[in-house]
Amino acid sequence: MPGTNLTREEAQQRAKLLTVDSYEIDLDLSDAQSGGTSPAGDGENGGGTYRSVTTVRFDVAEGSASGGGTESFIDLVAPAVREVTLNGDRLDPAEVFKDSRIALSGLLEGRNVLRVVADCAYTNTGEGLHRFVDPVDQQAYLYTQFEVPDARRVFACFEQPDLKATFQFTVKAPEGWTVVSNSPAPEPENDVWVFEPTPRISTYITALIAGPYHSVHSVYEKDGQSVPLGIYCRPSLAEFLDADAIFEVTRQGFEWFQEKFDYAYPFKKYDQLFVPEFNAGAMENAGAVTIRDQYVFRSKVTDAAYETRAETILHELAHMWFGDLVTMEWWNDLWLNESFATYTSIACQAYHPQSRWPHSWTTFANQMKTWAYRQDQLPSTHPIMAEINDLDDVLVNFDGITYAKGASVLKQLVAYVGMDDFFAGVQAYFKQHAYGNTRLSDLLGALEQTSGRDLKTWSRKWLQTAGINVLRPQIETDADGVITSFAVRQEAPALPAGAKGEPTLRPHRIAIGLYDLDPDSGKLVRAADGRIELDVDGELTAVPQLAGRRRPAVVLLNDDDLSYAKVRLDEGSLAVVTEHLGDFESSLPRALCWASAWDMTRDGELATRDYLSLVLSGIGKESDIGVVQSLHRQVKLAVDLYAAPSAREALLTRWTDATLAHLRSAEPGSDHQLAWARAFAATARTPEQLDLLEGLLDGTGTVEGLAVDTELRWAFVERLAAVGRFDEAEIAGELERDRTAAGERHAATARAARPAPEAKEEAWASVVESDKLPNAVQEAVIAGFVQTDQRELLASYTEKYFAAVKGVWDSRSHEMAQQVVVGLYPSVQVSEETLARTDAWVTDTDPSPALRRLISESRAGVERALKAQAADAEAARA
Repeated sequence: MPGTNLTREEAQQRAKLLTVDSYEIDLDLSDAQSGGTSPAGDGENGGGTYRSVTTVRFDVAEGSASGGGTESFIDLVAPAVREVTLNGDRLDPAEVFKDSRIALSGLLEGRNVLRVVADCAYTNTGEGLHRFVDPVDQQAYLYTQFEVPDARRVFACFEQPDLKATFQFTVKAPEGWTVVSNSPAPEPENDVWVFEPTPRISTYITALIAGPYHSVHSVYEKDGQSVPLGIYCRPSLAEFLDADAIFEVTRQGFEWFQEKFDYAYPFKKYDQLFVPEFNAGAMENAGAVTIRDQYVFRSKVTDAAYETRAETILHELAHMWFGDLVTMEWWNDLWLNESFATYTSIACQAYHPQSRWPHSWTTFANQMKTWAYRQDQLPSTHPIMAEINDLDDVLVNFDGITYAKGASVLKQLVAYVGMDDFFAGVQAYFKQHAYGNTRLSDLLGALEQTSGRDLKTWSRKWLQTAGINVLRPQIETDADGVITSFAVRQEAPALPAGAKGEPTLRPHRIAIGLYDLDPDSGKLVRAADGRIELDVDGELTAVPQLAGRRRPAVVLLNDDDLSYAKVRLDEGSLAVVTEHLGDFESSLPRALCWASAWDMTRDGELATRDYLSLVLSGIGKESDIGVVQSLHRQVKLAVDLYAAPSAREALLTRWTDATLAHLRSAEPGSDHQLAWARAFAATARTPEQLDLLEGLLDGTGTVEGLAVDTELRWAFVERLAAVGRFDEAEIAGELERDRTAAGERHAATARAARPAPEAKEEAWASVVESDKLPNAVQEAVIAGFVQTDQRELLASYTEKYFAAVKGVWDSRSHEMAQQVVVGLYPSVQVSEETLARTDAWVTDTDPSPALRRLISESRAGVERALKAQAADAEAARA
């Protein structure tokens, strides 16, 4: 949106000038059930407004005011401002409110008091105060989402993380509603909820959740500490809420984090609220975490889904210390905020003695790091510590480098300094900076003190440079197979075209694993003395410890996944892994090899047809369900986009036949059976296969042990719609079976998936030509619209996309615009023509940096697919 940006320089100037003491925020939500007052129109405003009154007390630095005082501004995004009163003087809103700012002139040295009365808008975009009506009970449910700059959509505030203050909310709500905020919920009087002031926190982690929510309560108690715990969801989801399991993970997090951080939980209660139409996974509001309610599972899911939910719960809990108690000064340290929470959440899963997921580093290697490797090879790659000049920069920076590469590098840092010294430094950091703001240097300084390591060179090479390294073993043996020399070669490939920076060799702390086939079990097993941990630095690092040893069957660099690097196998190891990838005794080395094979496929070093053969040879032995599901997604992506077009149908047939065979042979009722059912549904194509899907839906066909529950039904329906087997009436019939918000989203996907010109035209119009859809429904329509086996039908939309995309970007909120820009880019049109059309559009349009970045990332996907298709075609000729 125009006029809503804030530069880092402006924020620094304001922070030097102001010290904010407190906010008193009075919101009248009494008409929320009916949609609010003063209707603001259709589209992203959600239909109406509510009254917001903010009183903020702040000090102006001595010596900054002279004569008539000094100037600053406060942030507010609102349809209308009714009153502005500064130090008792009424200001004219028409003069002082413009471009999401209220100008404040005549500020006095010392204490100032500002009161702002505004009409703020409900949204349906997942930003600000989101309003949702549940189709089950027709009740309205509200929640706030403020990161990065959206507290200003609800109350006037100095919207930057280093201007912390206390916040006291007073809320007038409809009768019978529950209202939750950062402080413990008071007893309402006449439906008015007056909350106690919070500790000093940043604007973006304040929160308000209101509606007739269902709740379950418990307490965390240990060594005299007692923290009230709450879990909330809509009543229509209450029957599916497994509160005991959520409380169990939460308590484990409290135990582990408080021990490792040596700092008691810093807030008075801890609520977790599962809310509808949430854009992210969750948000770390202090003491009132909001989580997407898809994590309340309506149907059977695999254990991988429970593991992911647990990681999300622990990630947000870790933020209560790292992010909420101690907060970044500015958004260039967003990576540290998110990476620390990611690293510690997975470490808690891996090391807590009662954890269900001690294999969580396998999941991390298989999912998070592959995301990081992919992001780090885009033209938009950037240093982990990105240069964030303004809010537009940070809004597109919630990416695989900020989360996954950053967490990978933190894992490397822990290996580099030692876990005990790492957490000792973290403990000192929390004690020194509690309720304050910090920079990266504050944490690194604490770690240098506890570890004795100089981290300046490490920080410069790892955090201030972009790109990824490749590690290769360099092995020489004698005629008897004894190693005569061993070295690790490090490469720094050229950065993608358009990326800033230079290739960099970095210091790596890695382990080298030596694996042999056990003759009794047939498993690839690491010998008792088959692990060497060392520092790798520079182009070539000798490993003299391995000289004189018999060469093992497999040499695995970066065993235990300590560092962040692409790893390649030597020729002998690759031959063994190709035959025995599924035979590794442990899940982590399997995951590392799977990830390496996938990375080689994406890089065009391994043909798609060979990757498919590798997966089919080993996936039946893969016990980790999360890895199995990742392989399902990767194979489908590879065959859809990376296979030579002439071979695509044959490879899809081969894959789909295999999914059906695994579905039939899987243990009845198992996670693997469910995963194979979904994989089969994603590509079913022959009349017989589609007949089976229809039979499973109507009960005339069965697979022993497979329960075709609500979510699995929708997976079958969406595929049948995409191939023309289900029409509008049949989709409507399925919606009648599931008259819920989730059912409405699935139906929207199915309608948009139909292979008919009118279905595509209707979907396109609802998303691009109109802004009336809520965020979650818009996302569902886009998911249905783009079908990889409808390339010809979608071809005409390439030109429509480029004609419309800038207008969408300029007129929509960030979340809504990004969905369209990324989701509707013609990624399935893998051709030089798509690249050329993209380049011409960029030249002709000169888009904003944020829009340019999103388009360039999508273009890079097409370019990568073309390279992989050429490699697959070459393999066929060979």
